[in-house]
Amino acid sequence: MRVVSLEDIRDVYIKSAQRGLPFLMSKFSFSSSKRTKSSFNDTEIPASDWSQVPAVRKRWNKLITGDESSGYESYFSTQFSFPDYGVKMLSIGSGVCSHELMLAQLNPDWDITCVDFSENLLAEASRQAGNYGLKNMHFLPEDIYSYEIPEETYDIVFFHQSLHHFKPMDQFVARMWNVLKPHGKLVINEYVGPDRMQYGKGQLAAINEGLSRLEPSYKAIYKTKLQKNRYYGSGLLRMRLSDPSECVDSERILPEIHRRFTVVEEKGYGGNLLMPLLKDIAHHFLLEDEKTSAQLEMLFRLEDDYLRKNPSDFVFGVYEKE
Repeated sequence: MRVVSLEDIRDVYIKSAQRGLPFLMSKFSFSSSKRTKSSFNDTEIPASDWSQVPAVRKRWNKLITGDESSGYESYFSTQFSFPDYGVKMLSIGSGVCSHELMLAQLNPDWDITCVDFSENLLAEASRQAGNYGLKNMHFLPEDIYSYEIPEETYDIVFFHQSLHHFKPMDQFVARMWNVLKPHGKLVINEYVGPDRMQYGKGQLAAINEGLSRLEPSYKAIYKTKLQKNRYYGSGLLRMRLSDPSECVDSERILPEIHRRFTVVEEKGYGGNLLMPLLKDIAHHFLLEDEKTSAQLEMLFRLEDDYLRKNPSDFVFGVYEKE
């Protein structure tokens, strides 16, 4: 466990350059909930993240659906059994609801409820739903810890990169089991790696091997004059200050789900190297020219090699309540 690392010191400077001093100062609130909200309350965050890279997104699709042009939303809408009519879906920690909006368009007969503690993000999602003419979505600005959900109400409970923000995982997964109807589905697209992203020495070494092979022009950190020549790993202190909920009990997600649910499908899609490696330098990989594609293919091969001996940090899964 790292309490403080060189990565933390560098990240403070990077965040101040990318998001400004007010964002940085928001992390010094005594309220853990306010610090968490400050991480998610903006509808547009200036950053450079692996999820922005088209080739990375195609890789996810290929590993999850088998088709790089098909996202998991259409895949799980069509490949798994749900009631013929009146499907009720609950999305928790839905944020701006980009995936839920897509599901609502793909499945107009589904009734989709989105719960998130950020009123700003849900207001933007509601505006988007109105633009699309969607009538099958509901938005609840609630704290899920205190929000009461009737048992056996939903056919689907859905998490997209939000389940790893909740704790304790055994109680939270049990609660999701209770709100699902018999044979209801839990659907996740989640980080399930080390708590607080406390990567081990082997993982850090593999990340830095990838960085060492990148050409210098791809390593300039977004909105700074720094070069990303090495990744040191996050310290616990900064993780807790930045967002007290981040990966708070992530290691127990799969064990607790497996303990209560039947696995219908579970597919890892990596991220062990690519997510931390591309953090703050992903903007260099947006163009799909020959040189950039070659750099990415090199990184993809490194991650594939790593995944042959290590479990994936990110998983798409569908699970059934028996």
